[in-house]
Amino acid sequence: MSIAVRDVREHELDSVLALNNAAGPAILPLDAAKLRHFYDTAEYFRVAERDGNLAGFLVGFGSEAGHDSSNFAWFSERFPQFFYIDRIVVASRRRGGGVGRALYADVQSYAELRSPQLACEVFLDHGADPALLFHGSFGFREVGQNVMAGVGVRASMLMKDMCSYAWVRDTYGDRLPQLPWVGQARHVVHAEQRQRPTGT
Repeated sequence: MSIAVRDVREHELDSVLALNNAAGPAILPLDAAKLRHFYDTAEYFRVAERDGNLAGFLVGFGSEAGHDSSNFAWFSERFPQFFYIDRIVVASRRRGGGVGRALYADVQSYAELRSPQLACEVFLDHGADPALLFHGSFGFREVGQNVMAGVGVRASMLMKDMCSYAWVRDTYGDRLPQLPWVGQARHVVHAEQRQRPTGT
């Protein structure tokens, strides 16, 4: 019954797409091209497995990313540096079983070494109380609301201070130790793999 969180694998994208588009009105639908764009550009794109099955995923971007989300733009206009959770999806049969908490613990562990704040939104038009309570229990607070252009969805814009960030920045600057649990941005890993000489 354990939950494992790891980087998404390319062959899993079809399953991730199906999971996203079965999530209901609390998550915007995706098409294969948009999901592929996430795979190619997202700094953080990880899945949760439970009992060997895909149980959820989370996609995130640093504030320097050229991300085209109107909610990301809302945060960018107001806050100089943050890590943005674009979406988290948990399979309906796995909700309430700790998958969402495992993904949030993992993304927070990643973000607190790199950003002073963690940002996300909750859609308010479709019974938002469970999602707001979930985020409130993680220490998020509302910093405003945004009506998303093009879709007309009203969102509660949430942020959480990363209390470890200042110490990490003052101690290590931009040179985090090479430790397995620290991880690297996905696009950096992909770039290194492309540069690796043939046969190594």
